[in-house]
Amino acid sequence: MRFAVIGGTGLIGSQVVRKLNAAGHEAVPHSQSTGVDVISGQGLDEAASGADVVINLTNSPTFDEASLDFFRTSMDNLLAAAEKHGVRHFVIVSIVGVDQVPQLDYYRAKALQEDILAAGPVPYSIVRATQFMEFMDATLSWTTSGDTVRLPATPVQPIAAEDVSDAVAEVASGDPLQGIRNIAGPDVFPLDELGRITLAAHPDGRSVVTDSTAGLFAAVQGDVLTARPDAHIAPTRYTDWLA
Repeated sequence: MRFAVIGGTGLIGSQVVRKLNAAGHEAVPHSQSTGVDVISGQGLDEAASGADVVINLTNSPTFDEASLDFFRTSMDNLLAAAEKHGVRHFVIVSIVGVDQVPQLDYYRAKALQEDILAAGPVPYSIVRATQFMEFMDATLSWTTSGDTVRLPATPVQPIAAEDVSDAVAEVASGDPLQGIRNIAGPDVFPLDELGRITLAAHPDGRSVVTDSTAGLFAAVQGDVLTARPDAHIAPTRYTDWLA
């Protein structure tokens, strides 16, 4: 099979390309660095031409209200190119619980991306993942002031990017789901505890204070960011990944 991996040079995309090629497929990475721009549409016809499957792993450069326009425009452009060239399967990565946190602009934008795909002309699959382990450093930095990190006790279930890329490659190689596959890491942590575990493994002088109002995840109520009952549970544990 031939795959066009849009955003194919990023954290997930580069691993998906490697895994698909290792399995005997032809996976071609596309990004701004290769001349593909999902907003202007530049290079999309060339990327979609001859592809059996399009995997869209591009992401908004911001997490604010502008992310809505990013996903609306990029999906419209990509779906038009995919339909024009007879692509048989369109895959995106989204977030577990994304449709239950409308107060966050970025989550509303990702939910919009899902809706556009589901209403579009190309058979599709959505892979919803829990929070990436690789993003924990950024999460800590968002709410750091001096030597103090403020984090809420929001339950999260982190998953390794390697496990996400495995799931994306598997789903993209199969028949369109016409729906969602949920994936999650094996363990649930309060976010503040996860911060303490991270800093204990890699101490840098900072300490974590529990603050229910701090950061992006303060807006999340309950356990909406943890695995659904039908979720596929990935093998990598956070403590092993840290080590």
